Amino acid sequence: MQSKVNSGPARNGVYLDLTSLSPSAMEDSKYGCGFGGDAKGKGKAPAGRPDSPIAVTAPLARGRREPGQKLVIKSFKVKPKLPENFVTDTWKKLEQAVHAVHESRPVADSLEELYKACENLCHHKKADELYSKLRDVCDQHIQKELGKIKSTHDISILKIVHECWSNHCRQMILIRSIFLYLDRTYVLQTSGLRSLWDMGLDLFRERIMDDMQPVKLKTVKALLDEIERERNGEQVERELLRSLLRMFLELSIYFSGFDAAFRERTESYYREESDRRINALDNEGSGGGNVARYLEHVEIRLQQEVERCSAGLGYLDAGSKKGLVTVVETQLLKRHVKTLLDKGLHELMEDTRTTDLARMYTLFNRVGATEDLRKAFSQYIRKTGLTLVSSEARDPTMVDDLLKFKTRVDHLWEKSFAKNESFGNALREAFEFFINQRQNKPAELIAKYVDVKLRSGKGVTEEELEVALDQCLVLFRFIHGKDVFEAFYKKDLAKRLLLQRSTSVDAEKSMLSKLKTECGPNFTSKLEGMFKDVEISRDYMTSFRESPRYTNQLGAIELCVNVLTQGYWPTYPPINVNLPDELSHCQDVFKDFYMHKHSGRKLTWQNSLGTCILKSNFNKGKKELSVSLFQAIVLLLFNDETHHTYTEIREATGLEDKELERTLQSLACGKVRVLNKTPKSKDVSHSDSFEFNASFEYALYRVKINQIQMKETSEEQKDTEERVFQDRQYQVDAAIVRIMKMRKTLSHSLLMTELFDQLKFPIKAADLKKRIESLIDRDYLERDAKDPTVYNYLA
Repeated sequence: MQSKVNSGPARNGVYLDLTSLSPSAMEDSKYGCGFGGDAKGKGKAPAGRPDSPIAVTAPLARGRREPGQKLVIKSFKVKPKLPENFVTDTWKKLEQAVHAVHESRPVADSLEELYKACENLCHHKKADELYSKLRDVCDQHIQKELGKIKSTHDISILKIVHECWSNHCRQMILIRSIFLYLDRTYVLQTSGLRSLWDMGLDLFRERIMDDMQPVKLKTVKALLDEIERERNGEQVERELLRSLLRMFLELSIYFSGFDAAFRERTESYYREESDRRINALDNEGSGGGNVARYLEHVEIRLQQEVERCSAGLGYLDAGSKKGLVTVVETQLLKRHVKTLLDKGLHELMEDTRTTDLARMYTLFNRVGATEDLRKAFSQYIRKTGLTLVSSEARDPTMVDDLLKFKTRVDHLWEKSFAKNESFGNALREAFEFFINQRQNKPAELIAKYVDVKLRSGKGVTEEELEVALDQCLVLFRFIHGKDVFEAFYKKDLAKRLLLQRSTSVDAEKSMLSKLKTECGPNFTSKLEGMFKDVEISRDYMTSFRESPRYTNQLGAIELCVNVLTQGYWPTYPPINVNLPDELSHCQDVFKDFYMHKHSGRKLTWQNSLGTCILKSNFNKGKKELSVSLFQAIVLLLFNDETHHTYTEIREATGLEDKELERTLQSLACGKVRVLNKTPKSKDVSHSDSFEFNASFEYALYRVKINQIQMKETSEEQKDTEERVFQDRQYQVDAAIVRIMKMRKTLSHSLLMTELFDQLKFPIKAADLKKRIESLIDRDYLERDAKDPTVYNYLA
């Protein structure tokens, strides 16, 4: 900027004219343009001209100023007149400079001189006219450029527009440097007037990138074609695309002029692609691999589109990202959620494709389809689980299959579905659904599976056994009929305790503690009573052995008795058997001992659970035979005679045929044969005869002869289930009385609702009605006289 102080005449006739220096001259030879001047690059102007870049005048005083005199500076009384044609000549010089910039040729005058010319016009109130003329010149140039662009073909439209835009930006920067004084004074001080840069953008937008101009439409179409080529795998000039799209941003037409058309083209492209690939799935048939490849393709497409909007490698504005990703997700995923689930989820789950399922979960989560995936996940578990529990042929391996299935889906839930809580709930609900579709059987098989684990234990560490029990407990939680499990578990536990078949007492108590934690103390009270009876029996036997009065009566026989409380233990059917005198005497001695301690109690001997150790003499040495009581009774017969027929043995022992056949089969047809059977066969018939095998040999001194385990008959199974049902009837009756005692009067529907809420086992409405009628017959309830659907409680 320039400041002047023009002084009027002073006392001593001195005038001052102070002018500051204007900005230094600038050159731009990069684009082939430059400003003229002397050899040093500084502009010159004739002395005394108003537009002289340097005008510092200070005439010297003619005499010495006396002390006390003051220097007075006064303004000119008459303003200096502008030279003739000053505005026209100055504008012509500036116009020539602008044309030179537009035509990319050197400018005759220096930038400093041109800047000074612009400044002088502004000082003389010609800024408005200057701005208008400059705009017209720029407008005319842009219209010429438009004509050049229109004459090109579509193939080169992008490069032509890019070149035009680059030239325009460079030219406007140079023009602004010439008219910088105008831009920083007049434009800033005038409201509503655009800066020179913005003016250039407006002209470019209005003349070249107007909505009505075919240039814009061709440019947008060419841009979209290039992007589609890249999506198809072809190489494109990303820098060119980036520059042109920045042009749209600078012109403020990116979202209105490009983004909307871009999204529409993207939607059409991906709709066609997804339909083509989904139809290919139909043609190839259902398969998890095909769906997995499709999901992988979707993931890649999304990554590619996000990359196009990234700041480093992309060329799209970040504002396009959200809408673009939504379009891709909708076309590739949201429209085909059901198809992808129907064709791929089952196979992916069956093959445990953890990574592919995780990808499906992540992608479906993006489009809000996790609920559809959760339902399909639940449906798969229900369908697969039903196949495991419904077939009787799979009963021997049902629990193992269920545990493997549970482990597999748990792994998928953790690794593929990110431990989503709703998926975890769906998993548990699905297991609870299918495992209770076949009433009682899963509970029975789980109890037997636990029995096998607690009985075998060979080659299994305590940690492995604990893990197996915990897994069984997971299945146990899903069972509604937990009383069925309790009945079978109690029966098996009794055998383990009485026959000393448990792997570990600690493991037994650990399982009991787990059941108590799951179901409460009432569930395990009888089971705990069984353990208590065994411990008390040990104390009885310690006291018995310490009493010579009783032990002397037994002689060389060692006796061990377990006293069981009838209410804790399973009910065993009585089996009649003729005991040898020695064994019958032992029972009498212990009964005498027990009655002295507890008078008034009654002892009932369960011979079917008894075991014995017999000392036997064979030709090749002595052995100890560990056998059941029934086996012992049969073997003792051969002390008197070495040969017996089947009929003789039956009459002597009094055993039923089925029990006797199993006993003889274990002694004469098993791996350890202490009896020889005639004729030889695997089965025992009533015409067979048996002889003591004196030549029997065995590597170990103690020989355990296992009783042939009779498979549980359907009658025995029904008997167990009947006892469970009987116990349930008592619980139902107690629940009805408890509810009616509290409510006094209640309708049938409300009573049924409360019963279903309170009872912890599955029961049919018809069975509940029978129990209600039974209570009415026993005068616990009565029907209301006015409304038969209402019950009254009778105190």
